[in-house]
Amino acid sequence: MSEVLEVSVDWLSLREPEDARARAGVLADAVPGLLGAGRGDAGDRRRVVVHDLGSGTGSMMRWLAPRLPGPQTWVLHDWNPALVARASEGRRPRDASGRPVELRSRIGELDALDPSALDGASLVTASALLDVLTAAEAHAIVAACLSARAPVLLSLSVTGDVELTPWDARDIRFARAFNAHQRREVAGRRLLGRYGAPIVLGLFRQAGWRVRTALTTWRLDARDRLLLAEWFDGWTDAALEQEPALRREAAGYRQLRRAQQERGKLSAVVYHLDLLAWPR
Repeated sequence: MSEVLEVSVDWLSLREPEDARARAGVLADAVPGLLGAGRGDAGDRRRVVVHDLGSGTGSMMRWLAPRLPGPQTWVLHDWNPALVARASEGRRPRDASGRPVELRSRIGELDALDPSALDGASLVTASALLDVLTAAEAHAIVAACLSARAPVLLSLSVTGDVELTPWDARDIRFARAFNAHQRREVAGRRLLGRYGAPIVLGLFRQAGWRVRTALTTWRLDARDRLLLAEWFDGWTDAALEQEPALRREAAGYRQLRRAQQERGKLSAVVYHLDLLAWPR
């Protein structure tokens, strides 16, 4: 899994503000009401323990912690110790009452996640993860969540839908190639790509859990020049890797889009799906 999830700190830092803007606040705002075990019989508040899967540099924690009651402990699960170390640097995020969260980490591949790894969880989260899972990994993660019986908030799973403005007929061909690339096989692992979120959603519903969804978007334009440029280059690079025949038209396509961006005329909407699941 590490071969797929390996991303740079620079890219994660660049996308973090747009991720924070795009995530479904309406789903996050529903989470505190689902933390039913958060108060004891005497009204004392117990610690909220959040397990963040594929935590990277901790952007989900920084976004969500201030929306939740405390005290909080975040358990960061990631295969890359350098990313987890970055998440621990600097000022700790604070809960809704202004108290800094506590941090723990578990380094390891998520495909080896055991149900006991989430024991004691008040909430399970992940961001931009489901599309890089295999079907077996998705089933394992859902099984662990079902065992923990804690609410699950999963954000920013790509749907494969992209809208570029101004429109160009080549957009469709590049989008199809990119979506096929998201479903590629890597080291014997067939990725779910755009089907990750629907499959996980279906597994929770099959188990009898309640599920809410929200369509969420990156909206990139002249105000996000660097992120738009990096996203577009990565999007077209993936399409070309999947379908080399597109190279015949790629140079002109990229030249046009870069010229539009330099004039502040290019924008992109990148669609994602967020979901919140909890036991009945």
